[in-house]
Amino acid sequence: MIELGADVPTELVPLSWLIGLWEGTGIVNYAVGDDTRTLEFGQRLSFTHDGLPHLNYSSYTWLLDGSLTPHVTETGYWRLGRPAADGDPGPGMLAGTGARPYPDAASVEALRNADDGFDIEVSLVHPSGVSELYLGQVKGPRIDLATDAVMRTATAKEYAAATRIYGLVENHLLWAWDIAALGQELKTHASGRLARVE
Repeated sequence: MIELGADVPTELVPLSWLIGLWEGTGIVNYAVGDDTRTLEFGQRLSFTHDGLPHLNYSSYTWLLDGSLTPHVTETGYWRLGRPAADGDPGPGMLAGTGARPYPDAASVEALRNADDGFDIEVSLVHPSGVSELYLGQVKGPRIDLATDAVMRTATAKEYAAATRIYGLVENHLLWAWDIAALGQELKTHASGRLARVE
């Protein structure tokens, strides 16, 4: 059972099942040239909030190679996709003017899309010089995402697009990530199964 604190913004209710610390394992299986690379990893994934209408996200992985070698990290923000309102802060450090939008459950319900879910936007940053903007939807305990934009620094490896799926299955967070990278079309890349850490 998921219990929400009184400080959880109403806009986060559709994403609230993600809040917490998750830990588990996963596998990468991806072709690089004529070689298929397969490896197992451990993962610690965190979804928190700071009272604003977005989730703070971080993921840290390590190789299950006997020495727990640090692997990759990513960080970002998850939020409902909706038009910016006068009451929202920004751009930059500007304060919003007027009341915060979507102050109650009824106003958040008005954001429900034609598929009976909620549109979401996810911004992720990788220390390897890649930034991703995903668009998708949350519908109950399932999230489907696809990149709308991928930005790379001049020194980053080639990476063009991705999709991700997250789901809550028997109290575990399951996820799958497909990528188009290194000159290849979109295909299976990695997946994981995580349990909530109390």
